[in-house]
Amino acid sequence: MSLVLIGGGARSGKSRHALQVAKLSGSRLAFIATATESDDEMRHRISLHQEERGSEFTTFEEALAVASVIDTYGLHFDAIVVDCLTLWLSNQMFADRTGVPEQSRRLVNAAASSPARVILVTNEVGCGIVPDHALAREFRDLAGKLNQHAAEVAAEVYWMVFGIPLKVK
Repeated sequence: MSLVLIGGGARSGKSRHALQVAKLSGSRLAFIATATESDDEMRHRISLHQEERGSEFTTFEEALAVASVIDTYGLHFDAIVVDCLTLWLSNQMFADRTGVPEQSRRLVNAAASSPARVILVTNEVGCGIVPDHALAREFRDLAGKLNQHAAEVAAEVYWMVFGIPLKVK
């Protein structure tokens, strides 16, 4: 159908806007959650996201194989929200740092070729200072490349500022 990329800073309204875009795409809605319940704070954040999307979405909790979920279930849904790319990237880096660029391309290509409208949520991590730790710099660089590739193939790109979506493409 079409790929939509929604990016911005932390707590900028990315997830809320992604849910709105998905709801305008049809009634068969899916949500791929990439977060893992690593501590009490993450469990609380996950709970808030679950409440926000409600029961309208079929949820897949998938920290790594997001492209496979999109490929397998794309025909069954009008829209699939992937929230979020940067958490997925972090999961990938800790699972297998050598294959991250290939996995990133695979995810974006699966999203772009899906019969469902896929809405990718991502954080912008390159606007701050240069990290002083090599792993953090690698993460920032890989996230920038992933976001650029997704934006290049996306039909629509939104930048969230203070809860307001600015259409970039």
